[in-house]
Amino acid sequence: MNNQSNKTGFLRVNPLMRAMGFGALLTMTAMGGVALGAEGHDHGAESDKKPLTQESAPEQTKNQSEGHGDAESLGGEEGHGDQEAHGGELVLTEAQRQLAGIRVAPISRQGFSLAAVATATLVVDRERTVTLAPQSEVRVLARHVVPGQEVTKGQPLLTLGGAAVAQAQADYINAAAEWSRVKRMSQSAVSASRRLQAQVDAELKRAILEALKMTPAQIEALESDPETIGRYQLLAPLAGRVQQDVAMRGQVFAGGTALMQLTDESHLWVEAQVTPTQSQQIKVGSKALVKVGEFSLEAEVLGRSHEIDAVTRTEQILVAFANPGHVLHAGQFAEIYLADESQDGVILPDAALTRGGDGDWQVFVEEGEGFEAVEVEVSERQRGMNLVQGLSPDMRVVVSGAFFLASEQAKSGFDIHNH
Repeated sequence: MNNQSNKTGFLRVNPLMRAMGFGALLTMTAMGGVALGAEGHDHGAESDKKPLTQESAPEQTKNQSEGHGDAESLGGEEGHGDQEAHGGELVLTEAQRQLAGIRVAPISRQGFSLAAVATATLVVDRERTVTLAPQSEVRVLARHVVPGQEVTKGQPLLTLGGAAVAQAQADYINAAAEWSRVKRMSQSAVSASRRLQAQVDAELKRAILEALKMTPAQIEALESDPETIGRYQLLAPLAGRVQQDVAMRGQVFAGGTALMQLTDESHLWVEAQVTPTQSQQIKVGSKALVKVGEFSLEAEVLGRSHEIDAVTRTEQILVAFANPGHVLHAGQFAEIYLADESQDGVILPDAALTRGGDGDWQVFVEEGEGFEAVEVEVSERQRGMNLVQGLSPDMRVVVSGAFFLASEQAKSGFDIHNH
């Protein structure tokens, strides 16, 4: 079987398939385009009898069957030795992973309880969010971004101006020039109080420009180029997404009005309401499990309010988690599962569990470049989440796309009880 496509390793050939005499090759799957065989291969009786030698076997198969010689063939009885531990490993390319929606998550080392659950809402990470509200009256002269746009730090957002802006910039230029003149004079030529007054006046006028959200570089450039008085560009103070954008061209905003908000969505916070009994068990720095739709993410407790709401009789806790790819957004509803040291097991979503060939529950764990089925025991199921035993903390479990892997496992005829 001299086939270059088989060497790409879309799916490692199962030794048990070879033992059963599968000379035919599986067709491309609908989701991932995974193939087990060679294109254009003859499926006649003659090909069924052709031995799969070390020279003709795919490169990955040869690596697994090293030391077994030519005894291993499609119709042979051998091939159940050391290779068996790798026979059910499924290998996919990065493109196939994306098409199949494969997502992998590490197993938490802390136990969680399905009973200790609280409703929650995703909010922005306030440490990575800034509201742009100039502290003087401004007029919007031009827009450079659109709502929802991702921007980099220092990127122009708006061009602002107006009479108040021009006055503040002129006042600073005059004060800075006066302070520069006084500073060059000798101690005997100017009193200490006059020197101090000139310095304070210049710093005050600088602070007013900083309140307009002008950067230090823009303020310094203003001194050398007074012709730009009356306008300036509002620059992004951090990389993030444009939100709450209300600025319209030509509109005049009073001082302190928020023109827009920038948020770095790579991290989010979660506000959850818990009962007084639940809050007593919560420790700052402990882990929590956040479930939003089909996504489940490990989070960390930042703090608790220590105040019971008079209406709901609940206490608010704040949880933070990483949001790679910005797949989740502020405003979405969530559920939080709290840590429980007495629990023995791992909480996984329904999407992570499939049935094996014998009907037992199984999950797929990432092993190197492939995935391997591991049988588990499900002791409790609630609201789309499962308390699972049989996994170790160092494993990385497929939490989305497991059904696709199970279908490939069924096609290969692999049984985890053969291990």
